[in-house]
Parts: sequence; structure tokens; C-alpha cells
Amino acid sequence: MEDRSLLQSMPKPPQPSTPVLVISKLIVAILPIAQIVLGVLFLDKCPQQHYIPIYLVVSGAFTLTLSVLSCLPCTKQPEDGEQSALSTFCTTWNSLVSMFLFCWFIAGNVWIYSIYPPNYNDAVLPYCDKTLYLFAFWTTTLVYIFIGVILAGGCCVLLCMCFCSGRGLAGNHEDV
Repeated sequence: MEDRSLLQSMPKPPQPSTPVLVISKLIVAILPIAQIVLGVLFLDKCPQQHYIPIYLVVSGAFTLTLSVLSCLPCTKQPEDGEQSALSTFCTTWNSLVSMFLFCWFIAGNVWIYSIYPPNYNDAVLPYCDKTLYLFAFWTTTLVYIFIGVILAGGCCVLLCMCFCSGRGLAGNHEDV
């Protein structure tokens, strides 16, 4: 019970304005739309690993769906803290789609990195279109770069917090 009252007494973070939310959603939607478009355009252009364009289309469609569904009011936590049946359904659905996207991402890694470097020459079978492959390769690699930056930043923040709190505690003992 004590933990719940502590969490409830914490101030809520400020909510971003509607234009900021709309612009951020549009920016986030650019990559999934590009994945869908390139996957469809090059659907038959990678006989070396025919799942790569399918991977792009499916991951783009599900990511875009997840992004759009996060805008619905059922995904927002009510002020009283109780969840409705619709809110529980939305949370469950978002969790399942996120789990699917994680598994699909792993499958995409296998398909993309297993043929590295691919044959780009369409006169020699099997081949993979250069634009399609490089787009899939770099979007997947950018996910790893993004995760690395987040982890490194988080470690730096933790180290700074430990260093600052250690100095603060030492300073308090000197005053006593």
C-alpha cells in the first residue's frame, strides 16, 4: 500500500501539445510507410532471399498499425487509475503486436544478415536488388545503433547519478 501512495503523490509529467504529438507521429510513420512501399515495389526482386521484401511489408504495416492505435483514447490511462475492459483489450493488443514485431525483427535479422553480402547482379541467379537489400540492411542495423545509443546514454546517466549522489552523501556526513 505504501508504494502505491508514494507513486500517486509523484507529480505527473507535462503532456505535450497536440501539434507536437501530431508531428512526432508523422515523423515516426515515415519509416514504416517507406518499408511498405519499398517492400511492395521490390516484391519479386530478391530471389536470393525472397522473405526480405515480405519482412519489410509486414513490419511496416504492423509498426504503422501500432503507431496509429497508440493515438486512440482507449490506450490512455484514466485519471482514477481504474482500467476499463476496452483499455485492457487495447493494452493486451498492443503487447501482442509488440511481441510479434520483436519476433518478426529477429526473423528479419536472419533473412537479411544470412545472405550478406548479396549478389546484386540480376544477370546471375540468385540475386537481390541493391536498393531493397541496402534499405532492409540499414533499417535493421539502425535499430541496433539506436539501442546502443540508448544503452550508452542510460549507463552515462546512471554513472552521473551514482557519482552525484555519492558526493552529496559525503557532503552531508561532513556537516554532521
